[in-house]
This record gives sequence, structure tokens and C-alpha cells, in this order.
Amino acid sequence: MAAAQTFPLPVHKPSPLAGLKVYAEFVRIGFVNILAFRLRYYTGIITYLINVTVYFFIWRAVFANATGPIAGFSLPQILTYVSAGWILRSFYWNTIDQEMAYEVIDGKIAMDFIKPVSVQGMWLARAMGESAFRLILLTAPTAIIVTLLFPVLPPASKLNFALFLAAAIGSFFIMGALNFIIGTCAIPLTSILALIRAKFWLIELLSGLLIPLNFFPRPIQVLSSWLPFEHIAYTPLQIYLGRLSLAETLRLLAVEYFWVAALLFLGHLWWIRATRKITIHGG
Repeated sequence: MAAAQTFPLPVHKPSPLAGLKVYAEFVRIGFVNILAFRLRYYTGIITYLINVTVYFFIWRAVFANATGPIAGFSLPQILTYVSAGWILRSFYWNTIDQEMAYEVIDGKIAMDFIKPVSVQGMWLARAMGESAFRLILLTAPTAIIVTLLFPVLPPASKLNFALFLAAAIGSFFIMGALNFIIGTCAIPLTSILALIRAKFWLIELLSGLLIPLNFFPRPIQVLSSWLPFEHIAYTPLQIYLGRLSLAETLRLLAVEYFWVAALLFLGHLWWIRATRKITIHGG
């Protein structure tokens, strides 16, 4: 009697293209979900205009009696810095940490564990969809209105503008990676409202958005150069204004994307660590 033969079943491995389609769907979901809150972005245009207007008059008053540049900035440069900075912020800002915190409290975070995808990749993809929406309905309209109302300088050159866009994409990923790390803290801590507020003001200050880092004391500037925050706003805006040489620009872009890779890796490790023991609330 012949022995029965067994044959291993073929293992189906999803193609890289199929994986990209999955994350593209998360991008679409992020874009569509934010349509429910589009009124917030219409009012956001007014909010950003108010911020730019306030800083416009503040800096004009600061330079009123100045006989030359202050901290290396002329008045047109600092006004452009402020205007372009808030336009940039409208693109890179996201609320991954807040949304993760709400899902932990409601118990919805449990669904993330059964999805056969990277949780970090999923949240970043959803944030990409939100940023795409922001780019169309907030960033672009704000940029048009601001350039019509205020004396905003054009980019130093076409090359500077291209490098500025590359830096802006890095800003998005740094912001997203940081927010994912903070959002993951909701798993062991449950409530991270105070942590989110502290992160908000830390980034607003050390990113150089509120005040260019040139105005800070030298020790703080040195400390900031070892942290990722200045690459969120300060580095892209320096590139836009042409205040850096090409070699320095490329060096800072390399440092920025190093931080992108490092923060994404740290976020991955922190997620694994934080989810070893988890209590699900809600239901």
C-alpha cells in the first residue's frame, strides 16, 4: 500500500503594492473623516489670519526704532518668517495624540490590535489624509490671503522653494512621530491631557514658530540644535528665506530626516513596550 503523500499549502504573501493600497485607503479615510469638520477649517483661516496680523503689528513695533537688522533679520524677513511659519503650521499640524487618547478612554483602541497593519503607519496615513485636506482648504487659501494682505517675500530662489517643500514634508513626519509617541503614552497613563498641553507649548516655543531661535540666549540655541523641534518650523523657514548656504541646507535636511527615522523607530519600540500590558476601558 502506497504511503500517503502530503504537500505543503502555498503561502500567499501580499505584494508590496497591496500593502500600499491598504495605507492609501487609510489616507482616504483620514481625508473623508475630516470633511465632517470642514467648518472648523473655514474658521481656521480666520484664526490663522488673526495670528499673523497680531504678530505683524508686534514685529513692526519692535522694528519701529531699529536702524538695521535685529538678530540677523530685517523687517521684511521677519514678517515673511511669521507669515510663512503660520502657513506651514496649517499643513504639518495633526492631532494623532488627542485621537489616540480618546480611543484609549473609549476602548476603541482595541480595534487597532486586530488590524493586520502597522498601527503607527495607520495613524500617519490618516494624518496624511487630514494634511491633504488642510493643504486644499486651509493652507492654500490662507497662503493666498496672507500674501495679498501682508508684505510677504517670495522664496529666495526656485531651488530654495523646492528644498523648503522637502523640509515641510519632514516637518509633517516629525510632528506625526512625536504625536504618536505622546498618544501611545495614553495606554499606560490613560489621561494625557497635561502631557499634550506641555508638548504643545514646548513645540510652539522650541520649533521657532513663535519667535525665531536667533532671539534666544546662546545656551538655549545650542540645546535646541540637539533636539528635533527646530526642524519643524525654524529650519524650513530659514531655507525659504535663503539664510543658509546650500551645504548648510543639505546638512540640516539630512539631520531633519535622521530625526524622522529616529522618532519613527522610537515610536515603534514604545508602542511594543506600552502594549505588553493594557487594560481596555469602555466598549
